[in-house]
Amino acid sequence: MKQQNDPILIAKKVLQQEAEAIQGVADVIGNSPDFAQCVAAILSLRGRVVVTGIGKSAHIAGKMVATLNSTGTPALFMHAADAIHGDLGMIQADDFVIAISKSGDTPEIKVLVPLLKRKGVPLAALVSNAESYLAVQANYVLHAPVTREACPHNLAPTTSTTAALALGDALAVCLLESRAFSRQDFARLHPGGTLGKELYLKVGDLSRQNQQPRVRDDAALKEIILEISGKRLGATAVLNTQEELVGIITDGDLRRMLTTFEGRLDAVRALDILTPAPVTIDIDDFAVEALARMQARNITQLVVTDDGRFCGFIHLHDLLREGLV
Repeated sequence: MKQQNDPILIAKKVLQQEAEAIQGVADVIGNSPDFAQCVAAILSLRGRVVVTGIGKSAHIAGKMVATLNSTGTPALFMHAADAIHGDLGMIQADDFVIAISKSGDTPEIKVLVPLLKRKGVPLAALVSNAESYLAVQANYVLHAPVTREACPHNLAPTTSTTAALALGDALAVCLLESRAFSRQDFARLHPGGTLGKELYLKVGDLSRQNQQPRVRDDAALKEIILEISGKRLGATAVLNTQEELVGIITDGDLRRMLTTFEGRLDAVRALDILTPAPVTIDIDDFAVEALARMQARNITQLVVTDDGRFCGFIHLHDLLREGLV
């Protein structure tokens, strides 16, 4: 029998409580027009969204700012305690402020709110207590009701911060979809790391770094072997006299041919051993699509084409080097 302090039971209980809290936020979000009006106000904004909070709420505010910025809504973080020591100057006349506070009644918030109202900027309150000072003073209330923290002492912000985080994500995604923010837009804001590469790295960015092994369809076996060995991509394209792609020969094709061939090797030509209609990919396709095609067919290279014409190869090693595998 599991003990009362069993970590698995405790973890499951915490996750269940936090899941129920998020469901509770979803249940009340339609009870007031404030959420939809807040989205509309931010969409029409000429300035930035400034998100503020104190304590654990400040951490949630920082994450919300990061999500907004990465999905097309310019945003800044302002710590509520630092605001009255100079950081209030970051807020401009066209900005919009979101203040996060579970209680909505902390001393720092009570000092900050009159200063924000004096600046005349719209204020949204992301609060658990919709009757709090912050909620009453705000133009919009983003209600994230939480009756109890997951902490057994009902002290450490856990359930409340999770609910606030989820509501912030909901706001960011609403703005994203309202702006028809695309994968290409996302890529422009995420150029670094594997995620960025998945969204912007093109086949041509990699294939242009490689050599372009090619032989004519009447090339002899020796020429084929030298081309594959010299260009170090494990394959060569086979072209006809009109420079049209007619097939591919890989080092595997050579090994299989040498195992079964019984005639004169000096009579072998590229047409005798090529694989017709090889798998190709366009030079302007994303590199992740090249990876998907290689994985689907269990191969290590693709012929790259530009408007149907052969222009090189992309190899699995190219994708490994970029961290896409």
